[in-house]
Amino acid sequence: MSALEILIKLIKESEGCKLTSYKCPAGIWTIGYGQTKGIKEGMVWTQNQADEDLVKTALEVLNRAIKYSPILATVNMEKQAAIADFIYNLGVGKYATSTLKKKVDVGDWVSAASEIKRWDKAAGKVLKGLTVRRAKEAALLLE
Repeated sequence: MSALEILIKLIKESEGCKLTSYKCPAGIWTIGYGQTKGIKEGMVWTQNQADEDLVKTALEVLNRAIKYSPILATVNMEKQAAIADFIYNLGVGKYATSTLKKKVDVGDWVSAASEIKRWDKAAGKVLKGLTVRRAKEAALLLE
């Protein structure tokens, strides 16, 4: 499996797919497999639109992860996918200023796996879905 395939699998498992816009637990309008960019109330997508957006966005996020942490270009696909999934979920801004990024950038994968698990809240509340997602990412960082 490529890093992109691993990433898409992670996103599908964590996000699910909804073809009508909805507010996520953080109160942000969302559609498809967790797309928030330009999404408004009342939007409707086809399954094809959601699938195409997922592949396009996942590829963009994977490239962004490597741009922000160049060490990812030298490690296995599992680590690349884990950090890209984190960025897909929370945005590159949160990653760029995080302790997680500092641990990744020095190749401290044990600390990075521990750090990623701390990001399991939305609107200040621990969400089971985020706890599960972060555990999957942490496991990939340790492969």
